[in-house]
Amino acid sequence: MIQLLYQGHYALFGIIVIALVISLSFHEFGHAFVAKLHGDDTAERAGRLTLNPLAHIDAFGLLMVVMVGFGYAKPVPTDPRNFRSRFASLWVSAAGPLMNLLLAIVALNFFTFAIGAGWDFFAGAGPRTFFIYLARINLLLMLFNLIPLGALDGHYILPYFLSRNAAAAYVDFNARYGNMALMGLVMLSLVGIPVFAFVWKVSDALLPLIAFL
Repeated sequence: MIQLLYQGHYALFGIIVIALVISLSFHEFGHAFVAKLHGDDTAERAGRLTLNPLAHIDAFGLLMVVMVGFGYAKPVPTDPRNFRSRFASLWVSAAGPLMNLLLAIVALNFFTFAIGAGWDFFAGAGPRTFFIYLARINLLLMLFNLIPLGALDGHYILPYFLSRNAAAAYVDFNARYGNMALMGLVMLSLVGIPVFAFVWKVSDALLPLIAFL
């Protein structure tokens, strides 16, 4: 992203940063909201049951996104001992990516509706760029977070779809090597090896499928 500033694309840079902040905030709110539904108010007591970006955005994590294209928000704290269901961890973990999918659908279809309704403000290049990027960024966040490595949401979700022995082996592997494997993939991406190209391809394929209007 930082190259956009070097190239003088200041407006596009600002649009992407705003879309990222919104997307990350909705993602983390999703975790907090579903944790509350399943009986854990840890995130609520920590002030995370909100859409206020100040509660969710980590300054260094956002700076990393700007500088190198990969970053993070503040993890939502949970206490599994408070969960009322054995599937609570699955739903709490899936809530972030699902919130990103929902936001992508709403953003794209709201923009399409606004154009069809003849709302002049949305006919400009700025609103079009914002809503398209908001939808794409949310699809990317959804897919990236479903990767079952390191601390990404996917590592909580995958064990529910494995046999007991396979799940135990996977959890042990991820605890030992998951973060290193994820960082290795990130480093490969930063040096130009497109290890995450499939995420872009899938998100591009999904974009027209979520346009219902």
